[in-house]
Amino acid sequence: MSIFSIITTAVATTAGATTHVILRYPLSATVNAIAVLVGSLLGMSIGRFLKEDIRNAIFIANGLATFSIGMGMSLKTGNAVIMVMAIVSGVIVGELLKLDDWVNAAAQRFQTRLHVASGSRWAEGLVTAALIYCVGPMTIIGSIQEGMTGNGTLIYTKSILDLVISISLAAALGSGVAFSAIPVFIIQGSLTLLGSVLGFLMQPYILNELTAAGGLMVVAIGLNLLGIKKIKLANLLPGLVFAVLYAMLFHALKLV
Repeated sequence: MSIFSIITTAVATTAGATTHVILRYPLSATVNAIAVLVGSLLGMSIGRFLKEDIRNAIFIANGLATFSIGMGMSLKTGNAVIMVMAIVSGVIVGELLKLDDWVNAAAQRFQTRLHVASGSRWAEGLVTAALIYCVGPMTIIGSIQEGMTGNGTLIYTKSILDLVISISLAAALGSGVAFSAIPVFIIQGSLTLLGSVLGFLMQPYILNELTAAGGLMVVAIGLNLLGIKKIKLANLLPGLVFAVLYAMLFHALKLV
């Protein structure tokens, strides 16, 4: 047993068996957060020496790459109806709850407390980077896999990718990208801690729809970065929950 894991016993099942819930320290999430921070610091250092037109070019390049990645993810769906229903249902809930307003207001308050100039793209960098790093199959599979087996290899691989992405994002958007390491650790760490009870999300018919819905959100990030359309990104997040629910429903009805 690793020093990073703790075993607790849950309530006995109706069959009389005992379920063990394994809680593991999210080591891979820690590594990933550090990678984001290091990459961001490198990007900020480089960004200071870049002219505005070069930073804008990097910004556009990030948008194109993000859009392309999102399109590829969205094609993972086993039934496009699930993806559409999930995003539409999610955005309705997000709009009603005003999630994007809440997230951006929280980021702005954080920015104010850090005495960062209000005219900067600090809050945008924080929210955009956090969503890019956390909405994707590697985050879900890798974190849950570590929680279930202790193997964090996939997140360690993701950490290298995020380090590289952080350099270019931070060069264009500044220090807000570095602070995205906080939600990265919280979200991935939570998935790892709950990994032993979230294993059902690894079912292909669920994971594919989660990936597809997340892909559309990544496409939305790309559109924002390219300045094509300003989309309230956080309002899309409930779509991930609906993707799971609709995937389970369609699977029960033998439609996927």
